[in-house]
Amino acid sequence: MSKFVKAKLIAQGGGNNIEFMFNPTELSFSRKMNLNSGGGARTDEGIPKVSFGSPEPYCITVGGLIFDTYETGENVLDKHVENFRQAVEFLDSAERPPMYIFTWGKQEYLRCFVQSLSYKLTMFLPDGTPVRATVDVTLQEIGETSSSGNTGTPSRGSSSR
Repeated sequence: MSKFVKAKLIAQGGGNNIEFMFNPTELSFSRKMNLNSGGGARTDEGIPKVSFGSPEPYCITVGGLIFDTYETGENVLDKHVENFRQAVEFLDSAERPPMYIFTWGKQEYLRCFVQSLSYKLTMFLPDGTPVRATVDVTLQEIGETSSSGNTGTPSRGSSSR
């Protein structure tokens, strides 16, 4: 029998690691190819001519992550959601948000930052303390970070996608 392994965001150069309380039920990958318009040029059939630009970075959407502290009575915002909220803020030491490697078991999906975050509080104690949250995040691929905090070109040819 295999060991249960939680998905996580491992912080790279600042920020806190984020371990998912329950593993996601799905990961949604997306990537878009940019086109350079032909400035009105058309084929003989009237179809616009295009030239291909560069691909945009991969994005992974992880939705419906559940965090539950009902049994302990702890505030779910403080215990779990706060790390996600910090992930969409600049680090004190840099002009950028925290960078992560998104992993689950032996699979390293991508080096990324949290592009967007949304969460809902879905259960409360009688005193109003939130004890359950559902979190949705979009992670965007990034390249290696230089000392200035700017990112380089994303790695190509990774077999993990």
